[in-house]
Amino acid sequence: MPEPDRIQDYLRRLTPLSRNNLLTELERLEVCDAAWSGFAIVVEKLRAEFRKDGQIQNRDNPSRHFFAPLEPLLVDGAPEHANSGRILRGSLAPIWEWISRNLLPTMARDYVNEMNRLIVADNLREAGRVSATFQTKVVKSLEGTLASSDGADLARAKLAIYTASRTVYDDVTKMLCVLRARDALAKFSDALPASIRKFDDPQVTKISELLDAFGKKHADALPFALALVATRLKTPWQLIRLATKAAPSKNAADIAATPYAITVSMVLDRMDDNRSALRVSLRNERILVAKSILTEMYDTEYALQVRIDRLDESDWGKRLQNLMSAVSALVEAEVNRFPDEVDHVLASRSLRSHQSLAGRLTHLAWKGRDVVSDGAAYWKKLVGQ
Repeated sequence: MPEPDRIQDYLRRLTPLSRNNLLTELERLEVCDAAWSGFAIVVEKLRAEFRKDGQIQNRDNPSRHFFAPLEPLLVDGAPEHANSGRILRGSLAPIWEWISRNLLPTMARDYVNEMNRLIVADNLREAGRVSATFQTKVVKSLEGTLASSDGADLARAKLAIYTASRTVYDDVTKMLCVLRARDALAKFSDALPASIRKFDDPQVTKISELLDAFGKKHADALPFALALVATRLKTPWQLIRLATKAAPSKNAADIAATPYAITVSMVLDRMDDNRSALRVSLRNERILVAKSILTEMYDTEYALQVRIDRLDESDWGKRLQNLMSAVSALVEAEVNRFPDEVDHVLASRSLRSHQSLAGRLTHLAWKGRDVVSDGAAYWKKLVGQ
């Protein structure tokens, strides 16, 4: 039997849920650069069934309703770093398997049967109520299970049956936090602008006030509220302005002492995800996609260096340096595939927009605004004395 036919025959013998879980694991390995011979054939066949344009098809199923509060926080990112305020999309399938088979098997079966009936009847309002009830049951069960070290170790062991990802347990704890605060997060999300084209001082002040009010009641869920803000920003790196504006100076140490210092790590998390996406794009020879990713990374690198003084002396700076060194190695390997006389688009200086005249003028504008802001802060301090 030809190799593609053997693969198709093997996949046909698996249940749809098993095939979906297999695709999740293969995509995780792809991000980790652990593909092997024949890998692309299997992934292509599975994506044809479960994906459309690289995204999960919007299938109306009970698990999708259960995970609905997590949807704005999901990320298709690298599984080897923390990803503050985010939950890996690839973790949902193994978590659902664990809930259904180990955590609450009977309740999960009853939930699925009831939800299937409501979905067929197109009774979405009742489906929402049933989902919320089951979410509350799962929260209470998780609180009891994860309260002890033995319970946590058992949860890790059971989850390992369904995935090799080392971050899935952390995503369970994140899910617990989000489900606890799901109503407050939904209310916070509704209060945000649909999109934030320019995250200037008035917007930063307004969003900071919303975050302050949210954090007073739900401090542990604050990273997820920040992640919701990030989804509305046209320019992702501007999330750090929540921290830089609150700091008395631009020094990294002062910024690290602010309530929203985690935004810098969140921006670096996105860069880490982009680094992984860049590697996959280059492997698949999607050069235009790689160019777009690389441009954003250069812009973010520059913004961090300009907005944060003494960055190199901080853990943020060391992480940024390691990230950009890895990116440079990827780009160099790609460019070196071609003769010297060939101008590769990824080697173009135009990708670093800050080196252009417009970029230098923008830098001067930033510096001028920082001087004005620092002067105003100093004047307020004098008046206060």
